[in-house]
Formats: sequence, structure tokens, C-alpha cells
Amino acid sequence: MPDSEFAGAQVLITGGLGFIGSSLARRLVFAGADVTLIDSLVPEYGGNLFNINDFKDRVRVNISDVRDRHAMAHLLTGKDFLFNLAGQTSHHDSMTDPFTDLDINATSQLAILEACRHHNPGIRLVFASTRQVYGKPTYLPVDEHHPLRPVDINGIHKLAGESYHLLYNDVYGLKAAVLRLTNTYGPGMRVRDARQTFLGVWLRRLLEGAPLEIFGDGAQLRDFNYVDDAVSAFLVAAIDPRAEGQVFNLGGQEHVDLRTLAERLTSLEPGGRFELVPFPAARKAIDIGDYYGNYSKLQSTLGWTPRVTLAEGLAQSVDFYRRHRAHYW
Repeated sequence: MPDSEFAGAQVLITGGLGFIGSSLARRLVFAGADVTLIDSLVPEYGGNLFNINDFKDRVRVNISDVRDRHAMAHLLTGKDFLFNLAGQTSHHDSMTDPFTDLDINATSQLAILEACRHHNPGIRLVFASTRQVYGKPTYLPVDEHHPLRPVDINGIHKLAGESYHLLYNDVYGLKAAVLRLTNTYGPGMRVRDARQTFLGVWLRRLLEGAPLEIFGDGAQLRDFNYVDDAVSAFLVAAIDPRAEGQVFNLGGQEHVDLRTLAERLTSLEPGGRFELVPFPAARKAIDIGDYYGNYSKLQSTLGWTPRVTLAEGLAQSVDFYRRHRAHYW
């Protein structure tokens, strides 16, 4: 799928100053799309103006909240594509503040779809969901037929959000697709804390000379997608009619246990080290155990496959934060 298919397209990205949203915006801007970003810049949610520093004069930025229904209705009008990435991503925060998670990850999603139905029914949508909707896997690799048993509030609300998108596709004719992301990482991800991914905290600690902390024995299996590969999935899901009304897993080229991941990451920085620490009770209660996804449906239907190896992605990520840490710490 050539990016040139988006040349001249009117594109709206919610969560556009965040990690994946800004990476998607960059790709679309350089493909010739007319891109508008929505972001609340609420400190806990990952938006960062430096994420668009290299193309800030080629994109529109609207500082607003997806919970503002009037703003969303106005901004959606006339757009060809909506990449719906705004969300509360912290599993822990969802358990301590469930109603905020409900407002952002469920109620606001319904309001966005209602705005599309009434003001722009021809728009094409891609919704960013999560592997968390599966809960603790009963088999590996996890495919789209796996039972949906979220273990935290965030997973329940993300499942509601994706269900709304699929319903509006089927009942009202909106053209919507859902991507279930796994651990997405790379330049621009939040590293101040674990609200987006534990790997961000690991990168920060690595560059600060502090040990990486692995909860438990480090045997938990995970898969990872470099952000460029995730962006490619969003683009192909938006442009290909075969994605309409469908849910797709993303997944990595390989799956590794957390101890192996820590060994690879610490090898990239002199003096890098890690330690095993007891699982905090609150996190242990919602840990999903081993997970890695089966992305064969996305591969066979839309031709997507991850291309950046874990080794390449980790090296590029460390190099980015060495150079730009002042903007992310």
C-alpha cells in the first residue's frame, strides 16, 4: 500500500500529540495528507508537543478533549479519515479512577461515533484497541477467536469502545476497523512512568544508570511492535475496504521473556543492569501472565507484517532518548 494514496486526504487523529498518534501524523504529512491533531495535553496521558517538532508547521493542532462533544462534531466535519487513538492507557489508573477511564475509553467513544453518524457518515475510522481485552490467555498465540475476559477496568472499557465501533459499522454503515495493539514501543513513547508501557520506564532507568526492575521471576512472555510497524497497520486498515467491520491483532516477529528483554536492553548501555523485585500486589492482581499474539488474519487479509526486528527497534529507541531525553523526562 503506497502512502501516496493519502495525498490530499483530510485526516483527523485523536490523541495526535501522543506516541503513536504523532508517528502516524508524521507519516501522513509526508505522504501529502492534510492532517489535524486533537489532543488534550493532560499530563498523565502522554501528549507531547516535541513529538511533532520536525513537522509542526505542516500540521494543525487543536488542544481539546474528546469528551467535548461540540468540539468533536465540528472537527469531524469534512474529514475523510479518523484515526481514533485518544485514550486512557494505564491499567493501574483505571482501577483507582474507573469513572475517568469510563468517560474517556467508553462514553467518549460513543459520542465520537454519534458525531460521525450525524455529521460525517462517509468517514473511514480505525480504532486503537488493546490485547488487554483478552485477559489471561488460555492458549498461545492468541488469535481473534480467543475468549474476551478483561482483567481490569481499562480492558473492559476498551472492549466497549471497540464494540461501539463494530456496531456502528454494522448497523449505521460507518466504515470502521479495530486494531488490537500489543506492546508498541519506539521514539516518542512516554518514559516518565508506566502509564503507556513498562518498556518506557526501563529505557529511562537505563539511561539514568538505575537498574531495570522486573516484577516476579522475569519469565513472562511478551511480544512487541516498533511504532513504524504499528503505523503501517493503521494506514492499511484505513484504506482497504476489507478491513471494514473487522478486528485485527497486531503482533511481533518474536516473543521473548522479560528477563531476556532486559538483558538485550541493558547490553545497549555501558553499566546497564536489571534486578528482580517482588510483584506489587495491585499489579499482580491484574497481570495477564504470558501473552503473544497471532497476527495471521491481518497478514492474510491486508498484507501487513512487522518488519522492524526487536534488536533494531531497541537500538533506535535508546539512541533517540540519548539525544532527546530533556523533552521526555
